[in-house]
Amino acid sequence: MTDTLDAPDAPAGPSPAGQVTAADLPRLRRRTSAVLIVSQILGGLGVPIGIALAPVLATRVSGSEALSGLAPTASVTGTALLSLPLAALMTSRGRRPGLVLAYLIGALGAGLVVLATVVESFPLLLLGMAGFGAGSSANLQARFAAADLAEPDRRGRAISTVIWATTIGSVLGPNIAAPAGRVFRGTGVSETAGPFVWAAGIFLLAAAVVAVLLRPDPLLTARALAPRENRSAGGRSLRAGVAAVRASPMARLALVTVTVSHTAMVSIMVMTPVDLGHHGADLQLIGLVISGHIAGMYAFSPVMGWLSDRFGRLTVIGLAAGLLALAALLAGTSGAAHGRTAAGLFVLGLGWSAGLVAGSALLTDSVPQAARAAVQGLSDLTMNASAGIGGAVAGVIVSQAGYGWLNAAGACLLLPMAALALRRTLARRATA
Repeated sequence: MTDTLDAPDAPAGPSPAGQVTAADLPRLRRRTSAVLIVSQILGGLGVPIGIALAPVLATRVSGSEALSGLAPTASVTGTALLSLPLAALMTSRGRRPGLVLAYLIGALGAGLVVLATVVESFPLLLLGMAGFGAGSSANLQARFAAADLAEPDRRGRAISTVIWATTIGSVLGPNIAAPAGRVFRGTGVSETAGPFVWAAGIFLLAAAVVAVLLRPDPLLTARALAPRENRSAGGRSLRAGVAAVRASPMARLALVTVTVSHTAMVSIMVMTPVDLGHHGADLQLIGLVISGHIAGMYAFSPVMGWLSDRFGRLTVIGLAAGLLALAALLAGTSGAAHGRTAAGLFVLGLGWSAGLVAGSALLTDSVPQAARAAVQGLSDLTMNASAGIGGAVAGVIVSQAGYGWLNAAGACLLLPMAALALRRTLARRATA
């Protein structure tokens, strides 16, 4: 392995500016982490606005509660559809252009959502929410950018630190929705759609931060410092990523973990505001419940990262399955008890955090460096496509059977994840 990065030795695509040595890595890790933390705080302010208000907007624009789940589903679907193109861009050009493009698309989507409410067009609302999902895609991909330069035994903590940074914006985001909406009283923009104007501006600011400050690019730097035999461009295609997952049982478990954790969380979470509304909750209370949920998702992620590095990825994956099952039990049996619903949503966030941190770290551990960007894009595609389907089905389940049955279905999704984790744990102990 060479310790110096020069332009002639760099992989295809733009190389990090200047000369980077292994001795520079501690400084680069701190700088990269700081920039990603700032962008995550900003992204965290914007994304939860869609989470809290999308079902409400969908109901008002479409006139049908049965269609309320389609708006958040469109956002998740947009995140999924953009995962592979963004991964391809990052593979060839680095993390920075991919993240910038994602935030710009998110800002455009937020603008379309506002326009859709003005002209009362449900298809345009869905298109806008699909674009808005790019903001989530940027936030998700940032966790892998944090892992690019991390030491192997600290990857869980590196990923979780960036996820944790979203806490600040994510907790504040739903609670500024009401005052942000009131700014637009007396205009052609409704109070429910007004916060999306703020989200568009926030995404633009996040794009500017990444474009200016995320230098040198962490993915290109990691590649250039890798052994020469791992720099082959042929190992960076989507096909190579699929082959890498097929070749590794641990990578398959990681993929199942992030997919199931995200799908169960999204399916339950997107319909919670609707269920709360059925039981008399106003917009402020819904915002508080979603804030508590997002605090569970992000605030304790450093704990999950430390546990993942200290006790192993498999242990934390088992913890994720237990927490998600408990969350489904609490929320599914809450009825009109808003406190119980809030507790269930908080635990749901904790389970998601454990699954995402441990699964993402295990996925990065389990595939060759050259294939990581492609595998990570495949992971985000799978988890968000599955969650998109789950969100769409969730609306139907709630309208036909009720919120309790939705939680029961979410708990059933955990069975394959728990079974695979148990199988890999037993296999590892047998070979120990």
